[in-house]
Amino acid sequence: MTDTTIQPYRGDYLRPAFRNATVADVMTPGIITCAPETPLVAVAELMATHRVHAVAVGGIAANHLVWGVIDSLDLVRALRDPDAHERAETISRQPAVSIEPGAALADAAALMDEHRVAHLVVVDGDRPIGVVSSLDIAGAAAWGRK
Repeated sequence: MTDTTIQPYRGDYLRPAFRNATVADVMTPGIITCAPETPLVAVAELMATHRVHAVAVGGIAANHLVWGVIDSLDLVRALRDPDAHERAETISRQPAVSIEPGAALADAAALMDEHRVAHLVVVDGDRPIGVVSSLDIAGAAAWGRK
């Protein structure tokens, strides 16, 4: 008989420990986006297809790129009413909370706590380059090298 015991994830031993890590060490590069007028069903499809818990909402206002974020809980709250035909811009948290890739993970954790969010948009200047989530930070705490 074959042993089918599920083994726990042992982590990435190349990852630095939480106290030494930066956002760049744990972030997910790239960003899944949608237009402000995107229907919520399409936002749900993006999350499910790409297996992500947050989608950035982008648009132009006063000649500046404006970013908001919809996370999975925002989406679930909006979908409670099956008759609601909301668009992404109506439920996105604006402005998106952002952080630079060189910032310490402790700073990212503090921003998440201060703003009560689980995802930060990682920006290089004003250009979004990725996302860091609370789970990314937890992974560094759990599996990073000592």
